[in-house]
Amino acid sequence: MPAAESQNQLLRRAQEGDEQALEALLRSVQPQLYRFSMKMCRQTQDAEDVLQDSMLAMARSFRDFRGNSSFSTWLFTIARSFCIKKRRKAKFAPKHEESLEGLKAFESAGIASSDLNPEQQAASNEVWQKVQQGIKQIEPDYREVLILRDIEGLRAKEVAEIVGISVSAVKSRLHRARSELREVLAPKAYLPRQGCPNIRQIFSEHLEGDLAADICTTLQVHVDGCPVCAAECDGLKMVMNVCNAAPCELPIETQERLEKSLRAILEGAQPS
Repeated sequence: MPAAESQNQLLRRAQEGDEQALEALLRSVQPQLYRFSMKMCRQTQDAEDVLQDSMLAMARSFRDFRGNSSFSTWLFTIARSFCIKKRRKAKFAPKHEESLEGLKAFESAGIASSDLNPEQQAASNEVWQKVQQGIKQIEPDYREVLILRDIEGLRAKEVAEIVGISVSAVKSRLHRARSELREVLAPKAYLPRQGCPNIRQIFSEHLEGDLAADICTTLQVHVDGCPVCAAECDGLKMVMNVCNAAPCELPIETQERLEKSLRAILEGAQPS
């Protein structure tokens, strides 16, 4: 995936009239948009529709982008709007998501431990598949902040701009989403002992840099002496590591289906 700076450069060249830069820009965002759309829409056809609609919207409006927000904010704001439209049209969508069948094997896949070496983590396709299934269990409002923050790597402020809520509200939803994801993926219930802090909430606040250094030190002492909280921390770290390392590739068959659409979008974007 191209770096944000490279995409910004492509955008500037496209705004200057470089048609090849526009094509390269639209190709570069495809994996990001597809991954986000798949997580939000959960159906391949819907995700492809969102991807096409988003690229068309970008091709029509890229000349008007003035950098008042980051490129990523602009990109995901467009995609999110089409995801919402898809969700609103799904009047007969089931109220409950797919079952958690198969998630019970998570312990054997290593989600409850941080002992996997980099090679094992990279090869753990099965773990990522289970994380994806877990993400599907989260309510859409909470799911989207988790995807944008922990999978797409946006800052809380950028997520707030995209979703249209405050940074504090983003963090509140994020804490809940992370806790829910860990809950559905944990091989067994988390049963803290009397006097134990809310590790899931604290872990999430720590990721957002919202804990003072002295509090972190105190909590680390507790975790070092509490096997229950230590195991939960390990599990939370694993979940976040898997989210952060999520693959960002467009399936070959999807690329082939989108090629024709991309050509039509590019032709339609040419100034008359």
